[in-house]
Amino acid sequence: MTEVIKRDKRRESFSAEKVRRSIESAAREANVAEERAKEIVEKVSRKVTAMAEQGSEIETRAIREAILNELDTLEPRVSEAWRKFDETKSTQ
Repeated sequence: MTEVIKRDKRRESFSAEKVRRSIESAAREANVAEERAKEIVEKVSRKVTAMAEQGSEIETRAIREAILNELDTLEPRVSEAWRKFDETKSTQ
C-alpha cells in the first residue's frame, strides 16, 4: 500500500476515494454538469491512482500537481475552482 507524505511529514495510506471526493467537490464548485463531472472524476482519479501506486510513498504535493495537470487539460474550470479553494484555505 502506498503511503502519502503530508506537508507536516505525517503519513497516511493513499486513498483513491479521497482523491475522487476532492475532484467531485471542485467539479460541483465549477458548476460542471453531473455527467461530465463523473467522466472527469473517473479519468483523473484513475490516472492519479495509477501514478500513486507505482511507488511505496508519494507526497501530497505530487498528487495535487498531477490532479491539477489533468484538470487543466480536461476541464480548466474545475482546476480553477480547486485553486480558488486552495487560496481561501491558505488565508484562513
